[in-house]
Amino acid sequence: MSIAVFPDTTVFCNFAAVGKSDLLAEFLRDRGRWTEAVMREVEQSRGHLPDLQRVLEGGWLGEPIVLDSLDEIGQVERIRRNVFGGDLHQRTKHLGEATTCHIVRTREEFKGAWWVTDDTDALRYARRQGITTMETIDLFRHAVADYDITADAGFALLHAMDAAGRNLRLPSSPADLI
Repeated sequence: MSIAVFPDTTVFCNFAAVGKSDLLAEFLRDRGRWTEAVMREVEQSRGHLPDLQRVLEGGWLGEPIVLDSLDEIGQVERIRRNVFGGDLHQRTKHLGEATTCHIVRTREEFKGAWWVTDDTDALRYARRQGITTMETIDLFRHAVADYDITADAGFALLHAMDAAGRNLRLPSSPADLI
């Protein structure tokens, strides 16, 4: 069984900002999953990043994972507010991060899953919780190692994402992706 990989909305937006959502699908190799909250964030962001429509229509993430119970909803709300600083007036702010962390930590079928985010606060929290967490740069490192993309092309795309206004960790040279 392959390990599930949960990209955060930040990651979807990174690839969409350079018109490469299809490349993210290739990198994930049918292991990509998402929560309903992340899917809604992607829906909301597609007005700014039209390439996100390809994510929504692609079918490569499977059905969004939905919270099953009021207990789960309460647990996620506590994470959203207490860990990520979400407030009562912005009910969906940080909901995707909180939901994904909860799902990966508590659902047996997703134990050992990877989460990919470029949100530094979320990254730190998830790592403290024992969740295997990567950044977009790490996806490129895996893709270079798997011969899906050259280090030069990966370097150029990461820097194009940065030039498009995305906030992510960047390699200083193509060699940093090897």
